[in-house]
Amino acid sequence: MATVTIQKRTRNKGITYPVYYKDPLTGAKRYYKTFPRFREAQQAANDLRALLDAGKASEVKNAKRRISLVSFEEAGHSLRALWKGRADRLEMSNTTFRGYCDRLRLLERKFGKRLLCEISHDEILEYRNRVASETSNLTSNRSLFILKQVFKHAIDLNAIKGDPTSRIPDLSEKQHERNMFLLPPDLDRLIRACQETRSKYYLPAMIYLGAEHGASKQEVLDLKWSDVDFDFDGIGIIRFFRTKNSRERTEYLMPPTRQALLEWRQHQMWMRRKKGIVDKGAGYVFCRLDGTPLKGFSTSWRKVRRIAGFDKLHFHDLRHTFCSNLLLSGSDLKDVKEMIGHRDLKMTDRYSHLTSMRKLSRQVELARFYSNVRCPSGGHIGVTKGKNGDSEEKKAD
Repeated sequence: MATVTIQKRTRNKGITYPVYYKDPLTGAKRYYKTFPRFREAQQAANDLRALLDAGKASEVKNAKRRISLVSFEEAGHSLRALWKGRADRLEMSNTTFRGYCDRLRLLERKFGKRLLCEISHDEILEYRNRVASETSNLTSNRSLFILKQVFKHAIDLNAIKGDPTSRIPDLSEKQHERNMFLLPPDLDRLIRACQETRSKYYLPAMIYLGAEHGASKQEVLDLKWSDVDFDFDGIGIIRFFRTKNSRERTEYLMPPTRQALLEWRQHQMWMRRKKGIVDKGAGYVFCRLDGTPLKGFSTSWRKVRRIAGFDKLHFHDLRHTFCSNLLLSGSDLKDVKEMIGHRDLKMTDRYSHLTSMRKLSRQVELARFYSNVRCPSGGHIGVTKGKNGDSEEKKAD
């Protein structure tokens, strides 16, 4: 039987009853919880003893397979260190790492020092639904994703036998899908708005990277000058790497993007010479004068979109702009999938409604063709054989 003990502790505020248990893996004495009443402590001790005994009942004889009781906070701390290693090896962007850690901190406030084996499937399901009702399905799914990462890591640590999150599906995010995009005149208006702000030197290049190459915010901030070759084939090429799906893509530089990047680089060099600052960074395209990479540009983006009259425009919508205008210019869904870097054509299906607009342009051309072979009066022109065997045009009544 598992070893669980209750101690009586006298404090100035009264008597409390802390509960301790013996870790079945290490044999060390570990603290569990403190209760104000002995009856509550006794009930908790019985429940904890049952958990420990249930864990041992299915163990193999090998001591290395014994369940080690780990709290949610301890598992989160270990997982955070694992993420930090991936970020240091550039397997995960710093933006993603910070986002994961922020979400994990929120979950630690909820589950705190509770043992992972105490947290049930129904409890996580209730938490998922509550977050969805208070915020959105999208936010709920992000929290559920981190929860699944914690419990998956706990299995690797041998802290639990089964994953209570494995049978909990994501909620539908259909109503949160964004298909807003800019047509070329709207994009020109957004670029002109940049000229009214202090971000007029670098933000146009960012906007063109999103709208003409489908670059995400992470791809923009991680871009280095070594990824850009302005002279390749007289046009220039650019390389993107998206850590979200580990996809790398290389594209020819669009002329406006190329010009905006060259102007930004020229401005950078001029400002460094003027202020006597040496670039000690890693060659990031978008960085401060000393080379320190930018962590974000949300303030500048909000100001520019407000001036342009696109208050609800997200920077990610520039990826939709890229995909949508590709289709409207004559490309098909397969072209869009390859150029945007989607792994699956299903991810590109959200733009399928735009293919009807492309078909409309084809039908307009077909109508123009038919109209060109009709007489002004509306009769059709047919081809018949003349008396001498030559072709003659004959108007049909």
